[in-house]
Amino acid sequence: MLGKIWFIAIILLGSLSVRAQDCLLGIGGENTEIIIKTFQLNESQITTMEALRGELSVNSKSLEDQIEKLLAEHPQSKEEDLITMGDKYKALQAQLIQVSIEADKSLLEAFNAKQYERYLELCKAAIRKPIFANPMEYETESKEE
Repeated sequence: MLGKIWFIAIILLGSLSVRAQDCLLGIGGENTEIIIKTFQLNESQITTMEALRGELSVNSKSLEDQIEKLLAEHPQSKEEDLITMGDKYKALQAQLIQVSIEADKSLLEAFNAKQYERYLELCKAAIRKPIFANPMEYETESKEE
């Protein structure tokens, strides 16, 4: 009987890793130069990205502090305590992911259609689930006189 439970657990865990992952830009990471070069960001977009990085840093730090406090102070003597702590930890981790997705989405909304199409192509090639956004429509100057 215990063998069947382990088998089912392994199958469930395996199916979770097969699920397509989100296609994140990772503006909170160290290599923003790669984002700038890959999508050929203009000065306005770079300024937007830097502002979003700042917001993300503040929001992430707050959540990371909450996680540290949870791990340091939450009771862990009973199984129920550990389950409760695990649930709270998962919720905070989900919030961390969500603030990162929201920051990336805000930058994607500053993309033009061509940049966003490049993002979609890269996500497809990496077998990742893209973040859907409405890229900006930039006015093009008419050369007709």
